[in-house]
Amino acid sequence: MSMRCHAIRINQNGGPEEMFWTEVEVADPGAGQVRIKHEVVGLNYIDVYHRMGLYKQDMPAGLGMEGAGVVDAVGEGVTHIKPGDRVAYTGNPPGSYAEVRVMPAFSVCKLPDNIDFETGAAMMLKGLTAQYLLKRTLPVEGLEKGDHILFHAAAGGVGLIACQWAAALGYQLIGTAGTDDKCALAKQYGAAEVINYNKQNFVDEVKRITGGKGVKVVYDSVGKDTWEGSLACLRPFGLMASFGNASGAVEPFAPGILGPKGSLYVTRQTLFSHIHNREAAQAMADDLFDVVGRGVVKIEIHQRYALKDAAQAHRDLEARKTTGCTVFNV
Repeated sequence: MSMRCHAIRINQNGGPEEMFWTEVEVADPGAGQVRIKHEVVGLNYIDVYHRMGLYKQDMPAGLGMEGAGVVDAVGEGVTHIKPGDRVAYTGNPPGSYAEVRVMPAFSVCKLPDNIDFETGAAMMLKGLTAQYLLKRTLPVEGLEKGDHILFHAAAGGVGLIACQWAAALGYQLIGTAGTDDKCALAKQYGAAEVINYNKQNFVDEVKRITGGKGVKVVYDSVGKDTWEGSLACLRPFGLMASFGNASGAVEPFAPGILGPKGSLYVTRQTLFSHIHNREAAQAMADDLFDVVGRGVVKIEIHQRYALKDAAQAHRDLEARKTTGCTVFNV
């Protein structure tokens, strides 16, 4: 039967002030759906994009792309999870900022016993993003142990996971961040080199670190502010992997500029292309669960808020006051 719960909603796009805590009705799950009672919910920068309208939604709308909790009910055709299972997920549609929600079941994964709800809620979107970047979004010449890669926002939630995972794979990750403290944090979690882009020219530093060669791949979630510099950091046939727009969307550009820069490759990645079905989502999650379960990658939760205070969390995230992962206690 349907139930009532509290959730964060927006009626129009805008700033954090558009977010409000309200009571909503949650229906029974339909075919291929699952209903989850959340224990913990994760915060990600894509939530800001949805709130602001960079990624469009019909109004009124929910926010939030990942969470962890207990299955309350499953719809027809759902066989990989059952009521009572501990689960974690990331996936569309937005709506995890809620005590209870219904969503498509294919991206919901049973949480291993050795991973708690906080870790599960904090790691799914960010950890699976790091997984597809380092394992699936590779330069045409591939990556080998010892290769340098450039990773912007290395002290963020995705960045700290990528620092650890890249080190485990044998890559020399060059991480950028905006303060000395954030650079030190990235270094602590496995970055081979760090660059404070507010004090140093990251292009010059990358060239110095690599002996003038540049890197095979740049992983960039910053967007507009780092775009030109990122292209300049690539060696011939290098890959520019854009996966976010924290500083704003990249301006349109002429593909012809890529030839003189070394016949570069450019891709715009999104996690939800990679977890498009049950098999793909589970395979990627199994890889993530393995490295986290073995302690190869530690999920660092640096900020915790009550879910009803999600607007303040958005303010802190946009002001770049956060590091690592942020979660909401439900």
